[in-house]
Amino acid sequence: MRNLKITVNGVVYDVQVEEADGSAVSTAAQAPAAKAAPKKAANAPAPKAEAPAGSVQITIPMPGTIVSVNASVGQTVKKGDVLVVFEAMKMENDIQAPQDGKVASVLCSKGENKESGAVLLTLE
Repeated sequence: MRNLKITVNGVVYDVQVEEADGSAVSTAAQAPAAKAAPKKAANAPAPKAEAPAGSVQITIPMPGTIVSVNASVGQTVKKGDVLVVFEAMKMENDIQAPQDGKVASVLCSKGENKESGAVLLTLE
């Protein structure tokens, strides 16, 4: 009988294996051992660029394609103004200004695909 530790999806299991006729056969799996810290994926997204101090970052809440950009640098916007429209899961979604302000930067353009959490623009 041999005791082995096997990791499946980041969870470590203690397993007992007995050899029968020269081949290994699993007999029972015990309760999971202490959970190992998940490893960082090799293809993890790069850290997001930081916005200038004192600015508000407007991010996309889910992956999608930019349909239109309704704001430009220097434009004054009011809370609730539609800044960007994006498509996700075959639905168009509006991203509105969370507060009154002035557009400091626009980091997206029509037709561009963005990942969840990507910064689309910043407000002063």
